[in-house]
Amino acid sequence: MSDFSNSLAISASGMAAQTDRLRFTSENIANADTPGYRRKTTSFEAIVEQGQSTGAVTTGPMVLDKTELDRVFDPSHPMADASGYYQGTNVDLLIEIADAREAQRSYEANLKMFDQSRQMSSSLMELLRR
Repeated sequence: MSDFSNSLAISASGMAAQTDRLRFTSENIANADTPGYRRKTTSFEAIVEQGQSTGAVTTGPMVLDKTELDRVFDPSHPMADASGYYQGTNVDLLIEIADAREAQRSYEANLKMFDQSRQMSSSLMELLRR
């Protein structure tokens, strides 16, 4: 029975990690036109217990993308300097949409694995009751 609960925990951790990733992607898309906004990213880290990998993952700390911000020419903008430029953002909507799609597909794969493990566990319990 431990293998079933382990597989449920592993898929649940994957879904939680992809949820965090999708949240950062959504924030990036929402702030794509905000002057001075830096893209947020995260990485995945393996969960280790007693020196051994459990197979589960978690998100690492949020990191701001260090790519240089776009310089936008608009002398009428309130944040424009003397030369008429202001700091834009380093969010690329194409990359964000691709990241969102990848996070969605990964979430769905983990959900399918979770559901399969749950169904197998239920079937096993049903067999044991007979």
